[in-house]
Amino acid sequence: MSIQLGMIGGGMMGEALISRLVAQDIYVAEQILVSDPQAERRKFLSDRYGVQTTSENLEVAQAEILLLAIKPQMFDRVVAELAGDKPTPPSLVLSILAGTPLEKLERAFSGNAVIRAMPNTPATVGAGITAIAPGQFAQPHHLEQATRIFGAVGEVVEVAESYMDAITGLSGSGPGYVALIIEALADGGVAVGLPRAIATKLAIQTVKGSAQLLQETGMHPAQLKDQVTSPGGTTIAGIAHLERAGVRSALIEAVRAAYVRSQELGK
Repeated sequence: MSIQLGMIGGGMMGEALISRLVAQDIYVAEQILVSDPQAERRKFLSDRYGVQTTSENLEVAQAEILLLAIKPQMFDRVVAELAGDKPTPPSLVLSILAGTPLEKLERAFSGNAVIRAMPNTPATVGAGITAIAPGQFAQPHHLEQATRIFGAVGEVVEVAESYMDAITGLSGSGPGYVALIIEALADGGVAVGLPRAIATKLAIQTVKGSAQLLQETGMHPAQLKDQVTSPGGTTIAGIAHLERAGVRSALIEAVRAAYVRSQELGK
């Protein structure tokens, strides 16, 4: 059976894509070839999902679609490995490397259609969102292929590449901010006497439910805030404290800092 999807890097995001692509019958497991330097990791992916694995990146580059799921710092080394003879180059290169611009990707994969993508961690449970930015050689059918692959792990939105570093700072890094907020809410619950397990469960469901309410109703976040903020009540007392502590500004600056770091990684 021919290899339809080749993946360089079998880490967390790679596994998330593999698991759902196979489960949803978008690809038969035998159509996926994954390269990873760790033998233990290769065995795990092969045993659990039935995909083919290899330690040779050049083998993976023969696939119809090549997906780069490595750390940005590894890009130059991997490209050097792929500089050998490629009798059947991929028709499409997908990259989820933070901060690595299309210009650099297209220079490394000259003549190939390239699409840059930024998924986020909730993809591991099929609740992610991926922004995709097409390169100059990407055609509509390439975008359809990318949307089908990343749609397996959540929603997909097409954007101009100029937005990708900002998206990295917001949705790419955002799960880390949300996890910190949930942990802090749970700590607050413990501080006022709740058992840790109950406080954590309450914090998680409060964040999840609020997000679902906003998504399903299309309500502006400020409107939801106003709905739960009664005159002289408990919520406005808490919000006033958050404003004094600069929480809103801190989150804005967190996104900005991650955005700047993404730009630095691309240099």
